[in-house]
Amino acid sequence: MTIDWNSFTPRSALAGGVLIGLATALYLLGNGRVAGIAGIVAGPLRAVLMGASLAAERVRLLFIGGLLLAPWLWRLVAPLPAARVDVGWPLVIAAGTLVGVGVRMGNGCTSGHGVCGLSRLSLRSLANVLAFMGAGVVTVFVVRHAL
Repeated sequence: MTIDWNSFTPRSALAGGVLIGLATALYLLGNGRVAGIAGIVAGPLRAVLMGASLAAERVRLLFIGGLLLAPWLWRLVAPLPAARVDVGWPLVIAAGTLVGVGVRMGNGCTSGHGVCGLSRLSLRSLANVLAFMGAGVVTVFVVRHAL
């Protein structure tokens, strides 16, 4: 996947950051929980797997619905950027599995630790962000330059 740097504008990045910050702050104030996507998605999945009612997961389902609806709403204003993935499905599935394992090991995902944890000055989140950013840098270096 590549970034179209010619289309990048600081205003759109700032607007996106403000919207993410606003959404996570509202979720924390309204629900009393951190807006970590892994935890938000895990709740309804756990309920389905255990055969429980999804009524208790209403807020999480609405949040997930908003995440899925956002690109469709954006398309009303501007075209979506072109996305291209240069690997096959087996590698995509393996990468997703590794991310899932990392999320469980780190007790949270990038949104939980990076956005919400760092804003609360959590040392555990700082350690996790440094670990996954460092792992990302090493992975890109190995894949692009060593292999």
